Amino acid sequence: MTLFCHLPGCRILQVSRDGASALRLGAEAKRDHARCPACRTVSRSAHSRYHRQAADLPTSGQVVRLTLTIRRFYCHEPACARRTFAERLPRLLDRYAQRTHRLADAQVRTALALGATPAARLLPHLAMPTSATTLLRGIRGWPLPTRSKPTIVGVDDWALRKGRTYGTILVDLERHRPIDLLPDRSAATLAARLRRDPQIQVVARDRATEYARGTDMGAPDAVQVADRWHLLLNTRQMVDRWLARVHPRLKRLPAVAPSSPSTQRVMAFPRAPSEMLARAAARRRWEAAYDDVRHRHAEGQSLRRINRETGLARATVRKYAFAESFPRNGMREPKPSMLDPYLGHLHARLDEGCENATRLWRELQDLGFGGTAKQVHRWMSERRAGSAGATIRSSPSLADLRVASPTPPPLASSKQLSWHLLREPGDLDPEAAAVVARVLQDTEAAKVVDLGRRFCRIVRSRCGRQSSERSDVTAFDEWLCEARTCGVRIVENFAANIGQDGAAVRAAPTLLWSSGQAEGQITRLKLLKRAMYGRASLDLLRRRFLLAA
Repeated sequence: MTLFCHLPGCRILQVSRDGASALRLGAEAKRDHARCPACRTVSRSAHSRYHRQAADLPTSGQVVRLTLTIRRFYCHEPACARRTFAERLPRLLDRYAQRTHRLADAQVRTALALGATPAARLLPHLAMPTSATTLLRGIRGWPLPTRSKPTIVGVDDWALRKGRTYGTILVDLERHRPIDLLPDRSAATLAARLRRDPQIQVVARDRATEYARGTDMGAPDAVQVADRWHLLLNTRQMVDRWLARVHPRLKRLPAVAPSSPSTQRVMAFPRAPSEMLARAAARRRWEAAYDDVRHRHAEGQSLRRINRETGLARATVRKYAFAESFPRNGMREPKPSMLDPYLGHLHARLDEGCENATRLWRELQDLGFGGTAKQVHRWMSERRAGSAGATIRSSPSLADLRVASPTPPPLASSKQLSWHLLREPGDLDPEAAAVVARVLQDTEAAKVVDLGRRFCRIVRSRCGRQSSERSDVTAFDEWLCEARTCGVRIVENFAANIGQDGAAVRAAPTLLWSSGQAEGQITRLKLLKRAMYGRASLDLLRRRFLLAA
């Protein structure tokens, strides 16, 4: 029993039951002497004894309560202010503590993994009951880990409250460990934190100007590396902004047939009349908002003022202010339908001349279709060669209207187009390649796509590593010179912005480091923040994040 219930520095006197699910251990100190805490004089003269209660780690699922016999000793040092003192057990528990070190350690580690409130609900089932407030106190008092001095760090921002309060995260890229959480994303705060580690040699960051200035102020000798993912994202955003302005013009371009037509559905099934009316009403509201933004911008109002007075998002205000016409949504990829697995059977029966939607629905039911006949009727209404026998009024089918209409087919949305245009031609499927070929008929589009693809190749060249670092820098300088004088305003502004951060961008394709690890740590941070329902203070969130890592 003594070995099974080992108490550091103590001998067990007795073991007894304390209720149905608890054990009580009586123990006392092994030593026959104690040292005065004031003068450090050793004494063996016992004055009296008293009992002290404390909780310990459970054993065999039983709560363990300690009854410690504590002795008081005389202090024989004449110059000492104490006449008596109580012996202490520093290896077992602190002064005035009601639980042992090892019990407190187990409880706090559980709270670090789960959070204070969930841990307080779980610990009674593990025979270690305590309150959430005690666990929070333990987390705040837990010492932060001491780590090696970082030399290569990643910097990125994270949201304490999305859209309102943002902070900064620093990550040791060599050891894959978070270093610190900062309360904001200002240059002064980042510079002050970097000055505490003067040995830092490389800083990987996104292209935020505050982080660039903060790194220049706090670590002027460090090499700054622009994150490659953010460079590719900025390129796609640039192409997306350009497409939003010229999308109406590109819609009028003639379509290009794909090299190998696909049987996959490319358009959504017809919607109910009520849904179409609601969609038309929403479109009219957005058109009115577009006219309002254009009118305000023509009067000379700033984009920030328009955003503040209209309540529209800043990105929407910018898109509307510079769009040549109302930016209607392009063709979107249809969502999966219950009919999709049975389209082959429907097309085969339609080729055989069967246009009876009810009969087709019954056939699909035999094949396992679980939808209603209305879905099959809607599908057939677009493809029926003549009017149905039970139709009261006859009207041309939608398929006939599409054939007779001289307008070109719909074009994908700006966001979807930007993804297709920046991909390499060999990576496109036949449908996407046909869409890209249609857009490239426009001279300005061909120029923008060529510059965007070239810049993406330069950024991605670090993955292939076939060319030398010198050739990467030379290719970037040539691209920058050409983009600044291409004649497309959006591309020229993008190139000018890239040129202001040229040193960090040049380092991106030549150095291994990026802030990808920071993004992964931010994902962990979001998990902790959401587990605390977004109500944790920065200090508590920082401690949990650093201790859990």
